[in-house]
Amino acid sequence: MFNRRQFLGALSVAAAGPLMAVTPPAAQAFPISCNAYNWNTFYGRQGKNWGEDMEACMADLAKTGIKAYEPGLKNAQEAEKLRPFLKKYGIAMPSVYVNSTLHEAHEAEKSIALVLEIADVVKALGTKIIVTNPSPIQWSGTELKNDAQLIVQAQSMEKLGEALRQRGLTLAYHTHDVELRAGAREFHHVMLNTTPENVSFCFDVHWVYRGSSNSQVAVFDVLKLYAKRIVELHIRQSVAGIWSETFGAGDIDYPRLVQELKASKVRPLLVIEQCVEAKTPNTMDGVQAHIKDLAAVKSVFAPIR
Repeated sequence: MFNRRQFLGALSVAAAGPLMAVTPPAAQAFPISCNAYNWNTFYGRQGKNWGEDMEACMADLAKTGIKAYEPGLKNAQEAEKLRPFLKKYGIAMPSVYVNSTLHEAHEAEKSIALVLEIADVVKALGTKIIVTNPSPIQWSGTELKNDAQLIVQAQSMEKLGEALRQRGLTLAYHTHDVELRAGAREFHHVMLNTTPENVSFCFDVHWVYRGSSNSQVAVFDVLKLYAKRIVELHIRQSVAGIWSETFGAGDIDYPRLVQELKASKVRPLLVIEQCVEAKTPNTMDGVQAHIKDLAAVKSVFAPIR
């Protein structure tokens, strides 16, 4: 299966102290959203490419009843191409996902400029949150960023977050499993060396779970440490370590997660990211799966909606 960065590449071809809540204005007013990455995985196992025919893609999304969408964008032009379909199908775009390379100074400046260019376009489309996952050195293997690179990355995140805040937007830091390696030093360094005012947290629950050797303890420790910085959740479930076809009961205790978010008075943007992988059961298509996901997420997350 494609990882997220490979997916975005394919899309370009196909078409430290007390933490304060930094929820962007009216974030809770947005409907439950879904990410482009899950659609890519469902389309992929049917031999189709999400984004190749955006009219058909948005029509499928509309069939599910989901009213908001988080695309992965490589440039501002991709955002512009979405504009007519968002309007036609009545779909909001409260957040967008943009890759970045922030651990080398010369690359960081280019990445920051690109993200800001995209931000200027999507703000006009109603976007409030810019999600970024700074590029890893390797998706697999053992090579990780060194200390000097982590310092540059955190400084670059802070700079980008400040520039977005001045535009009325919120930067949300996202991780995959790579950032949880080596004692999660990359993840914690970013969180502890940026300010809550400029860098919020997109908590991708299952990547924290998987990156911590399938540890639910790690998930709730991260929640305890950084709850007040969470502005968005990426929601995915697994059963026995394998991504389930639809969201429901499984390895992660989401009802407990919801209760702890409620206790912390955190009401993040909810983004369905229920993907399929090699060993996931194959009993339905993406539309059917997302209809079930929406109903389940509405039920489980009702206490903070």
